[in-house]
Amino acid sequence: MRSFVPSEGYSEVSGVPVAQALRTVLVNGGGGFLGSHLCERLLQHGHRVICLDNFSTGRRANVDHLASNTRFHIVEHDVRQPFDIEASLIFNFASPASPPDYQRDPVGTLLTNVLGAVNTLDCARKTGAIVVQSSTSEVYGDPIHSPQHESYCGNVNQIGPRGCYDEGKRSAETLFFDYHRTYGVDIKVGRIFNTYGPRMRLDDGRVVSNFIVQALRNADLTIYGDGQQTRSFCYVDDLIEGFLRFSAAGSACNGPINLGNPTEMTVRRLAEIIRDLTNSRSRIVHLPAVTDDPRQRRPDISRAMAELDWQPRIGLETGLARTVDYFDGLLAGTEKAEVV
Repeated sequence: MRSFVPSEGYSEVSGVPVAQALRTVLVNGGGGFLGSHLCERLLQHGHRVICLDNFSTGRRANVDHLASNTRFHIVEHDVRQPFDIEASLIFNFASPASPPDYQRDPVGTLLTNVLGAVNTLDCARKTGAIVVQSSTSEVYGDPIHSPQHESYCGNVNQIGPRGCYDEGKRSAETLFFDYHRTYGVDIKVGRIFNTYGPRMRLDDGRVVSNFIVQALRNADLTIYGDGQQTRSFCYVDDLIEGFLRFSAAGSACNGPINLGNPTEMTVRRLAEIIRDLTNSRSRIVHLPAVTDDPRQRRPDISRAMAELDWQPRIGLETGLARTVDYFDGLLAGTEKAEVV
């Protein structure tokens, strides 16, 4: 019988497997926002962690505090190129994830997701590793059904400016399930809904980081469109907990599984909450809508609740307060450096 290590913050859930027996874990994109939190939690569980990243959008600063740990290793590498690393568990978190990042190099984004999936799956096939794919709610496109259940095939514009990311992730899911059916690779596919928290970049370009940085600077809070489009925001610790539980589930539990917070709100309401939380003097202003911007995002997490005994536990205002503190410190350091 496998031994499991309880996850910090979830110890009250007795008997729930949240991390497998100590092992070597490869985290592709481990220098990114989500990947760095995952590396940190895996080390806390006692695993040996290999962080693979080319640091195109990830940052070394995200994992600097882990460098002194002898069980942590960095491999600078682009997942678009083949790699052969011995690990018994692989998390594939390597991809630009914010619209400014993935639209800056759309061809590179598509190839990162497709070739990155192939190379990751080939590595898992050689080593016999369990491989976990970080997919996205963007596979649902601009949905006509809400909440979005995993059985919904989506409404994606494959030739639009977001197609490089949306279709890249959709193609990666296809590859994962085909490798599973054809070669018997032990896969798991988790679909991430909007996630926020410390270690997001100042220039990340996603709505939470945009609003917080603008509010702290008392600049205009810029909403694209009428602000009535909805999102569901999950704090990073909750999301990582979901992936740890998913990775520890049996081989029959391979997804896809939605991982996100089902509490839905308008982008306009989010702007108001952040403005109030930061005591900002910012105005809320509206800019032209973005092409193919989804009108609605809300995950159906019934599968995650049933199969992983998981649901988000950190409330929005608690998570936002932690994130504001992070950006406040980041801005103070950045602006002090600029003055010097």
